[in-house]
Amino acid sequence: MMTKLSDQQNRQNLWHRRYFLNRMSTGLGGFGLATLLGSDADARHTNQPAIGGLKSLPHHQPKAKRIIYLFQSGGPAQMDLYDYKPQLAERFGEEVPKSVYPDDRKTTMSNAQASFPVAPSIFKFSQHGEGGNWLPETLPRLAEVADDLCIINSFHTDAINHDPAATLMQSGSQIPGRPSIGSWLGYGLGNMNANLPAFVAMSSRGTGKPGGQPLYDRLWGSGFLPSRFQGVKFRNQGDPVLDINNPGGVDTTTRRTMLDTLKELNELQLSATGNPEIETRIAQYELAYRMQMSIPKLLDMSDEPKHVLEMYGPDALKPGTYAYNCLIARRLAESGVRFIQLFHQGWDHHGGLPKAMRGQCKDTDAPSAALIKDLKQRGLFDDTIIVWGGEFGRTIYSQGKLTKEQYGRDHHPSVMSVWLAGGGIQGGLTYGKSDDYSVNVAENGVHVHDLHATLMHLMGIEHERFTFRYQGRDFRLTDVHGNIVQDLLS
Repeated sequence: MMTKLSDQQNRQNLWHRRYFLNRMSTGLGGFGLATLLGSDADARHTNQPAIGGLKSLPHHQPKAKRIIYLFQSGGPAQMDLYDYKPQLAERFGEEVPKSVYPDDRKTTMSNAQASFPVAPSIFKFSQHGEGGNWLPETLPRLAEVADDLCIINSFHTDAINHDPAATLMQSGSQIPGRPSIGSWLGYGLGNMNANLPAFVAMSSRGTGKPGGQPLYDRLWGSGFLPSRFQGVKFRNQGDPVLDINNPGGVDTTTRRTMLDTLKELNELQLSATGNPEIETRIAQYELAYRMQMSIPKLLDMSDEPKHVLEMYGPDALKPGTYAYNCLIARRLAESGVRFIQLFHQGWDHHGGLPKAMRGQCKDTDAPSAALIKDLKQRGLFDDTIIVWGGEFGRTIYSQGKLTKEQYGRDHHPSVMSVWLAGGGIQGGLTYGKSDDYSVNVAENGVHVHDLHATLMHLMGIEHERFTFRYQGRDFRLTDVHGNIVQDLLS
């Protein structure tokens, strides 16, 4: 039996496609200040009930309230960081067997090489903590929190090129247009602060390899979800959010009067068209107004103790650096932001890896460890999940000339390393194994969809039940895949 749609529903259906196409041009409220849901940033109200979200969520008692995702853009080399392979030192320069790494799995960037020699890691490794996690000499500060890390050395993905691989990691699909994980969580769980976004993204450029792969807005986009759920990008120079300050000659009273008048006009348009995006725009303008008060307070570091700043390192107060972004991430978590995404560029080491790796580790080691310690001392670690990882791993064979001091590595999706820490995660654990050459998963493989399913579970969501109907299909973050990896849970 067919259900007759109301006039308003018909109008909404008519406008949906039209506004999907043009919503990227909705100005200040449409992109720069989206996802503004949920209490005063200065009050640090982390125990408030969620604002917004679906009434049916959470499905069960969550282990965590928020996620901080430290995305390492470019593809970090697992065998130089977490997947220790001491036996390969004896095979330096030997050809990687084709039975292990056949030609059809090599990229066009390296498949024309005459040789594919084994390139063991140049770095020294040692075990740390009661769990005995292996870490290289380049990560001395992370070694101090080794028992908080759950290192997955059997992680694997599907894409071998940066753009689709990063898109898959963030949205569960290689094809652009799906909502990112932060958007899904904002849509489902709402926010804990009315004056800050539910989802914030930040970026930094690595010193190991300046430049790096480009970052596209869709990595923090809302896809087919309502546009208010897309992430707010904090810029790494100038004002963190465009137009966060009033222009010259406009005071707070004038701004308030303008917004009140604009709201009346938008409500007239809403009543005439029934277009849901107008409701989003009204809410965005109102929350943008509140952000003009909350963001300056959030970024005022004058209340940070000296010993905390020293823990994050010399760049802690330098905007646009990884250390600064990690400190801001802690302040956002403390202020009730649901999903905080850091993108650190510079991990694409096709050549000159040893020097570049040292630079990247210098950027990220102390701040990553400081974030864990800082969350702990503020009572936030146990309900915050930290995720560290890139879009794929690297090859064990050297791309380009191999010497004792120099080598590069090509893209490799079949196995990589990721680590988790915090709420509901079992620390001091190395999970899964790669084969002797760090080419394939040998034990307990974890796919991208499995990671997403596990994160959703820890946030109180059953991933198979969390869907959004679009174009006649029920979509979900994990698509038709994904299993919760129970062994990772505490």
